[in-house]
Amino acid sequence: MADFDPETFEEEKYTEHFAELQRAYKNAFETMNGQYDSDLIHAIDQQVLNESEPHFVDGRFEVELPESPTDRVTAVDADAETLTETLDRYTDEIVAELHELFGVERAESEA
Repeated sequence: MADFDPETFEEEKYTEHFAELQRAYKNAFETMNGQYDSDLIHAIDQQVLNESEPHFVDGRFEVELPESPTDRVTAVDADAETLTETLDRYTDEIVAELHELFGVERAESEA
């Protein structure tokens, strides 16, 4: 694992930090799959998060989702509220995993 450098994260995330990114997404998937409907979690994983982009901005990680993320989930029948809440919780879990794996403390507003 390469040392985390916020200044170079964007340009090095897929070369120096790919293993950590994969681990964060996998850990989040396992957590979510154990707590929520597995079909919904698989659909979100495959139809939304496969095109998401992790960033480190202003001292914290965030996950940028593709345009119209809830409209992309077509593999399961879920109401908009459930889908939005689950997707929000899933991205929060990914962010928490990124902070944990990179050893970066979460900003006060996130904790």
